[in-house]
Amino acid sequence: MKNLWKLKRNFLEFCELEKGQSLLTVANYDRYLTKFLKWLEDVIASKAKQSTEIGDCHGSTSLAMTPEKITSDVVKEYRLYLNRLTNNSSQPLSKSTQNYHIITLRAFLGYLVRIGVKSLPPQKVTLAKSQERKVDFLEAEDIIRLINKPDVKTFKGLRDRLILELLFSTGLRVSELQKLNTSDLNIERAEIPVRGKGGKVRVVFLSESAIKILDEYLIVIGESEPLIINKADGSRLSVRSIERLVSKYAKAAGISKKVSPHTLRHTFATDLLINGADLRSVQSLLGHSNISTTQIYTHVTDQHLREIHQAFHGKRTKENDENRNPNDEKINK
Repeated sequence: MKNLWKLKRNFLEFCELEKGQSLLTVANYDRYLTKFLKWLEDVIASKAKQSTEIGDCHGSTSLAMTPEKITSDVVKEYRLYLNRLTNNSSQPLSKSTQNYHIITLRAFLGYLVRIGVKSLPPQKVTLAKSQERKVDFLEAEDIIRLINKPDVKTFKGLRDRLILELLFSTGLRVSELQKLNTSDLNIERAEIPVRGKGGKVRVVFLSESAIKILDEYLIVIGESEPLIINKADGSRLSVRSIERLVSKYAKAAGISKKVSPHTLRHTFATDLLINGADLRSVQSLLGHSNISTTQIYTHVTDQHLREIHQAFHGKRTKENDENRNPNDEKINK
């Protein structure tokens, strides 16, 4: 019987080579599965110790990390463990974060079924009910203040302004922005082909202000292949560095809410919908494979729909009421 750690490695290789999943997805699978397997090792060791202490020779627990150790009861215990965990801010893990762990476990169990290894069927592993996802976005005045905050007279300011312009202009994920090369740009057509999740390619479009800053920036960086770089050594800026600088400029612009690159992606989508774009088009621009993912943005346009309702609903009945003859209101007794 194969060891679960070896099966995990085989699963990750399968995801990368056979399924063609991105290295980021594979890395996430690795992280979540490692957490589960380390927890399982501790559980198995603890039960074995308890059996030894009470002298239960017949019921002693095998220390082997084998697939049959993953049972419904074990998964239930793991879900309880996740539900009681806290993050770096001492806050409980959100239901969606807990579900990411369980989704990974289900994918792993599905792989075991595929290769004929007996274990818990993935359909027996259920997800926690998660709350409706909250979408944070910036109002127009906040976006203007944020984008204008970097000092474009310096290299860092020019680069950071470009980062903010690109995030808002294109709706790129921060990982997609970080991986951009100068050779990816089509400035003539004001567009960038982007390889997103699952290796799917979509085209995103540049605003006039983004193109203006981009032209200035490209002159400064010269022959660099990576687009977003550290000036000191020309290395590609990390995702974490981009996240930090977005947060820094938001605070400097006096924006009280927490702002990340994903906030600008939310703002991009919300801006399109409020100004009349259809959901399918926004889905394509964001690179969502499923329209249900894009639908999280629809509730933020409720105020816009309210204004439409107030402006256009009931006009005929109102006009009819205003033109009604008062004599028609007499009641026959």
